[in-house]
Amino acid sequence: PGSRTGELLDMLEANEAHASFFLLGQNINDSNGHLLQRMVEIGCEVANHSYDHPQLTVLSAEGVQEQMNLTNNLIAEKSGTQGTLMRPPYGAINDNVRANVGMPMILWSIDTLDWKTRSAQSTIDHVMTNVRDGDIILMHDIHNATIDASKELIPRLKEAGYQLVTVSELAPARGLSMAAGESY
Repeated sequence: PGSRTGELLDMLEANEAHASFFLLGQNINDSNGHLLQRMVEIGCEVANHSYDHPQLTVLSAEGVQEQMNLTNNLIAEKSGTQGTLMRPPYGAINDNVRANVGMPMILWSIDTLDWKTRSAQSTIDHVMTNVRDGDIILMHDIHNATIDASKELIPRLKEAGYQLVTVSELAPARGLSMAAGESY
């Protein structure tokens, strides 16, 4: 969670929208554990993004497992639920990662590049120009511009007829049964 994740949760809740939050274990602590609980309470999904964002493809089997286990344990401790999905840092996947993550791996269909542009308007424009039914939009709630963009995007997407759901809600709606070690 970032310093403004609470604002994002307020906006999601007010719009009856859900999101999947892929969390870095190193950022989960006693001062923000309540945000993980709130994510779950409002219907969002908490998931794994590794412990400290390494290139998983260069780690040993044990290293990949450690990244997943450390973060899953923190997610469970702070949210009261198990993370069942993971997003590989950089989207980097190889056979070792597939064999050792122990969860379905979720990629994205729209990369807002919010981490790079740090521009709310650029993020809004990119999403609204490119969004299609079934898209997974990659955004990072650690950036102020992303929170600002979300405040406009969430209601605009709803007005355009989109339903904002978690990845675990989207998969069955698309007829997908996700499996550990597979990417989606």
